[in-house]
Amino acid sequence: MQYYTDKTIIYLNGDFVKAKDSGADLYGQTLHYGYGAFDGIRAYKTHNNTRIFKAEKHFDRLKRSCELINIPYKWNNERLIKASYDLLNMNGFKNAYIRPLVFCGPNMSLNDAGEVSILICAWEWEAYTGNNSLKVCISDMQQPSPKSMKVGAKATGYYLNSILASTEAKKQGFDEALLMDMNDHVSEAPGANFFLESKGCLYTPAEGNILPGITRETVFEIGKLLGIEVIEKNLTLQDIEEAEGAFFCGTAKEIVGIRSINEKVFDTPWNETLGSTIQRTYKNLVLEKENYEVII
Repeated sequence: MQYYTDKTIIYLNGDFVKAKDSGADLYGQTLHYGYGAFDGIRAYKTHNNTRIFKAEKHFDRLKRSCELINIPYKWNNERLIKASYDLLNMNGFKNAYIRPLVFCGPNMSLNDAGEVSILICAWEWEAYTGNNSLKVCISDMQQPSPKSMKVGAKATGYYLNSILASTEAKKQGFDEALLMDMNDHVSEAPGANFFLESKGCLYTPAEGNILPGITRETVFEIGKLLGIEVIEKNLTLQDIEEAEGAFFCGTAKEIVGIRSINEKVFDTPWNETLGSTIQRTYKNLVLEKENYEVII
């Protein structure tokens, strides 16, 4: 996939510059040690022009991620949101994925960052995993323990685990992986939260060993709006076996149904599941096709 062309504009430390003319410091802590923080945000073409979905929440999470891993955060989020809209306009993007990244300057020692920079780039991107229900496997990779990392931070280095899990799943003929935690509870997918449907309710892993995503939070809000009970609990493989449906959710993946997990095939057609109802409502919400101001 081509993420930029000779004409693509990015935002870098307060200036708008061409992506092709920018560069990275080869001695930066982020490059060498994965010491950085980022977020993923989507913009949608709506009848109210292009709108960035939950921009404030995403930039607030970027700031919180930096604070959790001791990276200085010196930027005003209102200005960064405006810069994001300006960036979309400059590039002519209507439906786009926005990637803000806080990265650290040259430092070969294992201590806190000194010099920090911020980049915002964007590209047009369809649904990350497409629109078909997924064939999923339980990964051999384990979700890192919360004692080994700050699970609430969206930090660059943490995603090596996700890359390994997702790559191995695809080598085995699956669409995506699902990770367990150190206690053999279901955790999350690479870059997405997980929900099960059982007996008219939705269940999702409890906080503590997951990144509690903004799309996950939106599923709770939609559930409340539609009268669907959404419950947090520790989920096991037995819960998967007894479930009637499942889906992943995240900014990149949006809401995507799961056809099977290992040998478990969900018999209920996707369009008859609560997940499908959530998916349709979510799409209407981000496209502002309905008056859902109560949860925007």
